[in-house]
Amino acid sequence: MLRCVLFALLAALVAAKHVELPAPYKDHCILDDKQNLYDPNKQFDIPWFDVNLDLPPSERWNQISAAYKDQINELLDVIINLITPVFPNALEFVDDVFAEMAEKLPQPYRDEIYSISNVTGIPLGRITMYNIFYEIFTVCTSIIAQDNDGHVTHARNLDFGLFMGWDANIHDWPISQKLRKMIINVNWVRDGKLVFKSNNFAGYIGIYNGLKPQAFSITADDRFQLEGGYYGIFKWLFGLEADGKWMSWLARETLEQKNTYLEAKEHLMNTPMLSPVYFILGGSKKDEGCIIARSLNGTALLSEMSDSPHGWFLLETNYDQGTEVFFISGL
Repeated sequence: MLRCVLFALLAALVAAKHVELPAPYKDHCILDDKQNLYDPNKQFDIPWFDVNLDLPPSERWNQISAAYKDQINELLDVIINLITPVFPNALEFVDDVFAEMAEKLPQPYRDEIYSISNVTGIPLGRITMYNIFYEIFTVCTSIIAQDNDGHVTHARNLDFGLFMGWDANIHDWPISQKLRKMIINVNWVRDGKLVFKSNNFAGYIGIYNGLKPQAFSITADDRFQLEGGYYGIFKWLFGLEADGKWMSWLARETLEQKNTYLEAKEHLMNTPMLSPVYFILGGSKKDEGCIIARSLNGTALLSEMSDSPHGWFLLETNYDQGTEVFFISGL
């Protein structure tokens, strides 16, 4: 059933093209309103939490889980409500199939997911689905750039929830609306010292953007391939990719275990994975920046800052460097 859903979604995306849409969906550039909506003070509205890696995995997320259990549950209700009209038994499917999947997850992630389910009271299958959804489908943009002194800036947007339902009353994607209320900053701590920082959605234990101070930064963007995340997951379920890493957990593992840009680059390029992805990696020195286009078992394409045709930046959305602009970029 899950495979059918994913094939249908892929077919819809491939067949789509940019068209002028009627209201309320019509494009509108807010810059035309001549109003500056950016408020730098808003950054302080996002709370900070510590995840203590010295604690048992079953205890690391207790504070965050308790604080955001209602928001996590509301998000999962929206996802289930979007799927149910197409697959009426979606709730039972998620609760049964994804709960069985949780039993096979590697440690420490298995215990962490179990603990989030226990603290929030949300069924295990739904917490598992939430934590692997990024492996299957999302669209994003990342950029790394450097100034004349070699100072590197790394930024991204995260289109999590795009194309999944549309609320004509608020002119927004309902999943994105819920996720905005769940954004948190995390200090990952070991032996009383900061190991790395990340920006997460509450209840999501992987990393899609993180920073190891004075060393490197990572963001991840989806890479569309026919052998996509669903393919790797099915192979893993049947024991055919036992060593394959989940994308967001490979990023987290890299931030936890690697100490330099070059170590992180080697690890992200060569570790077997369960889903194709673009890892955008930034360093702390001049020309330390690259885009790693990953397939399941290796690096398909490496784009280095030092070889950038632009001279000072690399930009990644969801298609390989040097290829025709993907239609989603024009939406």
